[in-house]
Amino acid sequence: MLHYLLLRLLRAAVSIVMVVTFVFVVLRLSGDPAMVIMGADAPPEAIDAFRKAWGLDQALWIQYFSFFEAIFSGELGRSMRDGRDVVSVVLERVPSTLALTIPAFLVNLLVGVPAGVYAALHRNSFIDRLVMVMAVTGFAVPSFILAMLLVLIFSVSLGWLPSAGQDSWVNAILPIATMGFGGAALLARFTRSAMLEVLGQPYIRTASAKGLSWSAVVWRHALQNAAIPTITIIGFMLGGLVAGAVVVESVFSWPGVGRLLVVSVANRDLAVVQAVVLMIAMTMVAANMIVDVLYGLVDPRMHGQARPAR
Repeated sequence: MLHYLLLRLLRAAVSIVMVVTFVFVVLRLSGDPAMVIMGADAPPEAIDAFRKAWGLDQALWIQYFSFFEAIFSGELGRSMRDGRDVVSVVLERVPSTLALTIPAFLVNLLVGVPAGVYAALHRNSFIDRLVMVMAVTGFAVPSFILAMLLVLIFSVSLGWLPSAGQDSWVNAILPIATMGFGGAALLARFTRSAMLEVLGQPYIRTASAKGLSWSAVVWRHALQNAAIPTITIIGFMLGGLVAGAVVVESVFSWPGVGRLLVVSVANRDLAVVQAVVLMIAMTMVAANMIVDVLYGLVDPRMHGQARPAR
């Protein structure tokens, strides 16, 4: 188990380095932040002073290694806009993002998994077809389209819910519904497929032939084996919730990390963008690590796959 976890920790570290490197290079190639922040009419001396102050006049490889040195020292720099510590800038937005992502993730689990299991156990029934229609619809409709449709229906036409802001808990209903519906649809689709595959295995028929009740077969054999592919999807969804919040928070003007990222990219506030991307990458890697650990707990055969062949 230790070798299994160490191998995945190494893979996670490499993934983070690759993501951060990609974002670092793309940000430097996308434009000069000094021109954006200071303005095109600023004196050349002021622009040169800005570049020197933020280290933008140095060679790219020097900036790159300085950035990683700052990461390991815990100093991610200061915002180019207001000079505040970027860690504080990002952390103060985290509670708002968690206020959306945690309820949305619970909606994913509490709706998606039971719906998929029920649809598989009642294959070709009306409920099964209804679940599949909802799953395909939720999977096919992009989140920003769904968000705008919900705003048009519940805010503009009916006037029941606010379309933007963070004034009260009511403001969170539409963003959570947007993130929850798509994830629940995807999870229901994969849970149903995993359950149908397991229910068609010979050991399920053998368990039934031995006299076990159908509920016992489902609880003891089908659900446990169907959990492995379902855990994979849940891991991807958990890691992608923060990244998915970028779109939803922008549509609903929700002051979370996602909206901070969009505004910082537009303002070329490199330090803030790098800090947010690093946080999102670490969240996704942590989610995949949790999935790997759950793999090892659910299916001990996964431990052997981490060991080299002899």
